[in-house]
Amino acid sequence: MRGNELKIFLSIFVILITLSEHQAQIVQRPNVLLIILDDFRPAIRNGYGDDKAITPNIDQLVQKGYLFANAFAQQSLCAPSRNSMLTGRRPDTVRLYDFYSYWRHTSGNFTTLPQYFKQHGYHTHSVGKVFHPGASSNFTDDYPLSWSTPTYHPSTDEFSNSSVCIDPIDGELKRNLLCPVLPKMQPLHTLPDIESTAEAIRFLNETRKDPYFLAVGYRKPHIPFRFPLKYLNLHPVSKFTSLDLDYPPYGLPSVAWSSFLDVRNRDDFQRLNVSFPFGRVPEDFKLRIRQHYYAAVTYVDELIGQLLKAIDESNTIIALISDHGWSLGEHGEWAKYSNYDVAVRVPLIINLPTLSSYRSHEFRDFSHSSIENVVELLDLFPTLVDLAGLPPVRSCSTERPYKATTCTEGKSLLPLLLSNASASEENQDWIAYSQYPRPGTYPTTYPNSDEPKLKHIKIMGYSMRTERFRYTAWIKFDPANFKRDWGSVYGEELYDHSIDPKENLNLIDRMPLAVVKDSLRAKLKEKFP
Repeated sequence: MRGNELKIFLSIFVILITLSEHQAQIVQRPNVLLIILDDFRPAIRNGYGDDKAITPNIDQLVQKGYLFANAFAQQSLCAPSRNSMLTGRRPDTVRLYDFYSYWRHTSGNFTTLPQYFKQHGYHTHSVGKVFHPGASSNFTDDYPLSWSTPTYHPSTDEFSNSSVCIDPIDGELKRNLLCPVLPKMQPLHTLPDIESTAEAIRFLNETRKDPYFLAVGYRKPHIPFRFPLKYLNLHPVSKFTSLDLDYPPYGLPSVAWSSFLDVRNRDDFQRLNVSFPFGRVPEDFKLRIRQHYYAAVTYVDELIGQLLKAIDESNTIIALISDHGWSLGEHGEWAKYSNYDVAVRVPLIINLPTLSSYRSHEFRDFSHSSIENVVELLDLFPTLVDLAGLPPVRSCSTERPYKATTCTEGKSLLPLLLSNASASEENQDWIAYSQYPRPGTYPTTYPNSDEPKLKHIKIMGYSMRTERFRYTAWIKFDPANFKRDWGSVYGEELYDHSIDPKENLNLIDRMPLAVVKDSLRAKLKEKFP
């Protein structure tokens, strides 16, 4: 072989070897574990600073990873929030504000987060409550499009809202809000989240050649507060106290009020005879609700600990989120169904693989890095895609986001995880948007003003959260054509987090803030014209 030919041959050989190594790197994708909690405000001790929480396993995730201190859901209701997050689209694009429609049939054939990973060679599996079961996920949890195998639901799910709580007053089985139990005495002798943990561990112990995307959806701390009795003993009621302000903010428009009908419909709560819609809950029962909520949090934290023991952290991205928050008496409300911070703020924790090759990227200091930027659950889709090294998901057209099959209305948070992120932060608008529907300006039991069906929606509350302010406008909405009418405003709210972080004082009528209000309103109207 001549000298020139040998050089060419060697050059081609080197190129082929390089390509081969590059392809091997592409195939060697990290696994992904997505943990979704239900109605879980950031009741976490480490990082989020909730001193009433007992969450040692989530604390470990925070210690080893990254937490986003100001992450917000797009609607404080299970099905709309989950469909929004898992499709990367806003509720107005998915056109789901209740539980009764499937986006692929009514809005667009949108690619989901697990579907995108499946399309790129991942084995995807859903355990527990990931998509909301029922019509909003086509009664299949979007299988087989999103998942490689049929989704797993615990056999005990069917008893989640049954009369299985031993009432402390008469000893009968009731549908109580407060429901500590002995699992062995429950139907099928266990509880849903215990079953889901066992299934997830079974999946993780299987041998497979492809990387996996595993989503595990826990049902707690969603009501009823049904959990093993032993966790109540870790949270004596004496450690809970009354809130300083547990009544509606001054100047709150009636359209904004959540009357927590799901809590009212429980047998033990009905016994209190709390008047609808603004009646105050008795003081001792308030403390017991808080006690039971935190006990349910500790219960699910222990199950998360069992799950994490089965994870190979050297090659697994772990993300923990919630579908939305939950009010524990703030503003005199319980549950969700609003645009307050306490209803839409969620934990967002991301752990990265410990592989040295993964660490070669310039990520921020790996030791408990708290990121204060305001972000959205919508951002999870493009972020996990980027962290896994998959082709980036393009941004949707702002004019017609429902026309594209694969795009996102969120943004990747990868720049915030990188140590050299300052340049991108300067050019980014860090705002979180949420919305909530109402059938009218005053709370009603029918139509249900907390969970109105699409046909009953007459008003939409659009809200934006900046670093300092939350501004909300309740405007006319037509469910027949999904049109907004900014000419009909039924109420406005403005909260200044620099002086009122718990949103207890509506400043909408304060003249010195008129310029701020007008500016925020113009920006919100531009986002939702």
